[in-house]
Amino acid sequence: MAGINKVILIGNLGKDPEVRHLDGGATVCNFPLATTETYKDKAGNKQESTEWHNIVLWRGLAEVAEKYLKKGMSIYVEGKLRTRSWEDKEGHKRYTTEIIGDTMTMLGRKSDNAGTGSTESVVAEEGISTNGGNSDDLPF
Repeated sequence: MAGINKVILIGNLGKDPEVRHLDGGATVCNFPLATTETYKDKAGNKQESTEWHNIVLWRGLAEVAEKYLKKGMSIYVEGKLRTRSWEDKEGHKRYTTEIIGDTMTMLGRKSDNAGTGSTESVVAEEGISTNGGNSDDLPF
């Protein structure tokens, strides 16, 4: 039986995306994403717990991120978990776990995301970008 490796996150960018253009022509983008859970403790006090996730986007999706994403923006990301290892300069084995995104949606108003007054979102999947439609374009 095949396994499933699926991650869905909604959170805020911890810093502007770092974009690199590789020798083979591929583009890769990295940024931290914060997800915050709010709950009440036993005493009834509101508590928050923030988890940080390392997001990696490739090719067209990375180019969309480079163009539109900024620190603090709220986004939806779908992807898969990947853990990789390497040796540091001292010879110690290091590990990192990343979310390799294959779908990304900018949330909130477009004015928050791209500087206009519209409430449309920019959606990108596997490097294809489309702008959300106007409500007048609904088929019903």
